[in-house]
Amino acid sequence: MSDSLDRLYQAVLAAKDLDPALSRTARLFQRGPSKMAKKLAEEAIEVVIDAVNGNRAAVVRESADLLYNLTVLWASAGVSPEDVWREMSRREAMLGIAEKLPKSNLKIPEPAAARIERRPIVALEGRSLRKRR
Repeated sequence: MSDSLDRLYQAVLAAKDLDPALSRTARLFQRGPSKMAKKLAEEAIEVVIDAVNGNRAAVVRESADLLYNLTVLWASAGVSPEDVWREMSRREAMLGIAEKLPKSNLKIPEPAAARIERRPIVALEGRSLRKRR
């Protein structure tokens, strides 16, 4: 899977400076991180709705859209797939591969603690839980 995401990431980087009239990726870069974040959130909601509704084929399609939009946002933020894999490896070493780091009450070794930063919660425009078509 990491090879596929690496290829997707490289394709996003290659397309970001193309003509926005011809490239969806270039258009997202032109519109900026807020639009990228909005598209990512929309795709995540669509995956959730399809999963709850038991529509496996739609979950697959929407997950591909979600990964694409996540990769675009990574590229915009200067984050590479390798950065994410490194964080996953760090977490796996601490808690196991399937565990998410708790928000508090965990004694993290000092070097790692210095790198963890809290981000403000950002609200996007309100959306209903129905997919738009």
